[in-house]
Amino acid sequence: MSERPLVLIHGLWDTPRLFGRLEQMLLERAPDLELFAPHLPHRLGATPIRQLARQLDGVIQERFGGETCLDLFGFSMGGVIARTWLQEWGGARRTRRFVCLGSPQQGTLTAQLIPSWPLAGIADMKIGSALLRDLDAGRDQLDGLQCVSLYSRTDITVFPGWRAVLPQGPRQALPVWTHRQLIANPRAAAVVADVLLAP
Repeated sequence: MSERPLVLIHGLWDTPRLFGRLEQMLLERAPDLELFAPHLPHRLGATPIRQLARQLDGVIQERFGGETCLDLFGFSMGGVIARTWLQEWGGARRTRRFVCLGSPQQGTLTAQLIPSWPLAGIADMKIGSALLRDLDAGRDQLDGLQCVSLYSRTDITVFPGWRAVLPQGPRQALPVWTHRQLIANPRAAAVVADVLLAP
């Protein structure tokens, strides 16, 4: 069982309710685990990811202060927000494990034609975006973390699916077909719970 709080970051067009099934699984197995799933309004993709990472820093500071060690989980765009917080807001120094699920860490072709205005947050997930280049340049900041990437090979939201991986740590394809099934399918959620609760 984790001794650290677990922060769960939702993706685009989602709210923390997305994590209902996963949270139930986690608490059934680790009743004392502190879960925190803040709401980060994306404004339909208009809010830049760096601004969302700043908001994440604010809610983490408010909830846990500046020193509490955390585990971090991000689904879809939430994984890029989480990574931005880790690398640009000092989150890596207080985080043990970072797990991303279906998260376009290397960008997605689905976002390539999206204009930066008015959809800056979605445009941040383009392959080769300025944000993703900066994160890649600073990827050594993740070296001290336990990083795990979970994804679907047939994902068309993060396309191609193999781009949904971090530069560090193990990678595992889950046996589901779609982006939404990564978080909604009970078998996939069980694998995610296993990873999040690993010693």
